[in-house]
Amino acid sequence: MIDVGQLPGAFGAFTALLDRYGYIAVAAAIFLEDFGIPVPGETILIAAAVDAGAGGLNVIILGLVAWVAAIAGDNVGYLIGHAGGRPLALKYGKYVFLTESRLTRVEGFFARYGGAVVTFARFVEGLRQLNGIAAGISKMAWVKFLAFNLLGAALWCGLWITLGYLAGDHISAFYDVFRRYEVYVGIGVVVAIALLVARGLVRYRRRRHQE
Repeated sequence: MIDVGQLPGAFGAFTALLDRYGYIAVAAAIFLEDFGIPVPGETILIAAAVDAGAGGLNVIILGLVAWVAAIAGDNVGYLIGHAGGRPLALKYGKYVFLTESRLTRVEGFFARYGGAVVTFARFVEGLRQLNGIAAGISKMAWVKFLAFNLLGAALWCGLWITLGYLAGDHISAFYDVFRRYEVYVGIGVVVAIALLVARGLVRYRRRRHQE
């Protein structure tokens, strides 16, 4: 059985936090990270998943807690961006290391890739923390943002919880490799989603034509 305390580096450092606060620690970290506050939400999620694999936290509850926290955090970011726009984000962003250049880069991704960015942004450091704010600033329709956000949060939580739960003390190696290729993984996720949507539309049109 895996002992989360034996994990190398940052993962093992969260053992005491998870022992004391459990799901609350996971929810708080993910929620805060998802509207720009620099806390290690992703790392805590992975450590919690390993803990679940060791028989600690319940993996189903962990998944639900992480998913809800991720959605809530992104929606707070969306509200900040939508209500206050770029000036508000930059005015208070300096306290959480949000610079104008970082925000401009994220806005560039939105301009180039549209709503799909909300889905794959979770897999890219920097985009994950700012995608809600940027979506709000760009005045993306909330329903559209929510739909992409629900999907992205499910994929992100599912990936890291599954790897953490199954990989055990090899998770650091998985994490290092993933971080090296995270942009390509994100693009792959978007392409896969686009293909599934296109396939569904083609089938729908065929059925309509046959009617």
